[in-house]
Amino acid sequence: MAWAPPGDASSARRAQVLPDGTLKVDGRRVHLYGIYIPPTGKFCNTKIRPSSCGSRAAVALDFKIQGFVYCDQKARYTDGSVSALCQIKDGGGLNDRVDLSAYLLSRGWAVALPTAPFEYHTLERIARHRGLGVWGFQADSISR
Repeated sequence: MAWAPPGDASSARRAQVLPDGTLKVDGRRVHLYGIYIPPTGKFCNTKIRPSSCGSRAAVALDFKIQGFVYCDQKARYTDGSVSALCQIKDGGGLNDRVDLSAYLLSRGWAVALPTAPFEYHTLERIARHRGLGVWGFQADSISR
């Protein structure tokens, strides 16, 4: 599957975020390039209708992408899924794009794979130092 470069407006693809944080784009499962999304238990965003449930990374992705992504395939797996660098347009400028892997890493909802770019490992370290996402503590229910 060859996708056009992220800057090409015609390459925007409809994406569905799956509960495990992977994407379904053009009927294929897409793993975000360079990251592993650890299981965080089921979380539901009830502020939207219908409510969205999945891992915390999936809920964060669903909120961020609003349905459309630009992907550049990096690898294909034997099960038919692919690894891709996926971005979204965020703003009106030509270069206003957000790397979804970097987005999850910076919020602590993903871990950089050993083969990931140096920048990804840096984002993971910053999130870990700040105690974000999986590096922080769970405070979903507070009892008195």
